[in-house]
Amino acid sequence: MTLLGHKEAWAQWRAAMAGARMHHAWILGGKKGLGKATFALTAARELVAEPGVPQPPGEHPDVIVLTNLPASKEDEKKREDGKPFALKRNISIDQIRQMQLRLNTRPTLGSRRVIIIDPADDLEKSACNALLKSLEEPPQGTFFLLVTHRPGRLLPTIRSRCRMLPFRPLDNREMEEVLEREAPSGSPAARTAAIAAAAGSPGAALDFVELDLGPLHTLMGQIAATGDADFKLRGKLADAIGTRPSRERQAAVLDLARTVLAERMATTPMTQVPALVETNADLAQLAAHFPIYNFDPGLLVMEIGTLLAHLAPVRTAG
Repeated sequence: MTLLGHKEAWAQWRAAMAGARMHHAWILGGKKGLGKATFALTAARELVAEPGVPQPPGEHPDVIVLTNLPASKEDEKKREDGKPFALKRNISIDQIRQMQLRLNTRPTLGSRRVIIIDPADDLEKSACNALLKSLEEPPQGTFFLLVTHRPGRLLPTIRSRCRMLPFRPLDNREMEEVLEREAPSGSPAARTAAIAAAAGSPGAALDFVELDLGPLHTLMGQIAATGDADFKLRGKLADAIGTRPSRERQAAVLDLARTVLAERMATTPMTQVPALVETNADLAQLAAHFPIYNFDPGLLVMEIGTLLAHLAPVRTAG
């Protein structure tokens, strides 16, 4: 995704680069889909570049990215073939240790090296502890960029050694610009719905358009508003997700359900707040289990529909 917005983040970053002493570790924090990883890669290349030293156009030897690896050898083969593949749930301690071995050598092209961890939310506990040692005693010229969607879940000892760089949601004008450029085939109605559902996250908006989530969003909104006593809307929801949806589409549907829940917050009377809190907890638990278990897509979306139906006002006989 082409970079857009985040003027405040760029201003802080470039002011730090121009200063006498650049902080060695940064947390890039904000909701998922804001472009933090793209920012990290661009910022890292700016940091390692030196006058008179040609920089490679593709992967940079002095920009090391640690992220979730393919889940299996079969998934590694799929990645090599350019096919969709599943990822491991966590970034392991072995990945951190391999990175630390590289820190024993000098940077390849210049005097600086950047380690990007994306997302730092997925670090194993043992990996966090291992990373902490590098943050406490970083080698000369080594910088760390920790991309995180939930900064508060990082260890306090890690947060205390990093400078926070916050990322705000994009406004509607910026979101429209992203969709017009990145998803020009989407209809104006789909773009409008995507902007409303994504709440300032361009990544979520692009998923909305590219994964055709509009019909699902409409049905979820209807279920949350009116309930689904005869299960007809949930049946339509199961049809809308498709018979063999990808894991990416299923994950996006889970995210969309939580967006619908957030939309209901603005109009929910106090009497319905307990149901909203309970539904939020149940959706969070379902989202946490999704990477571990292979849910049947139809049953998954029916469960989502049932949880959203709990948000509908209770109707009494008149």
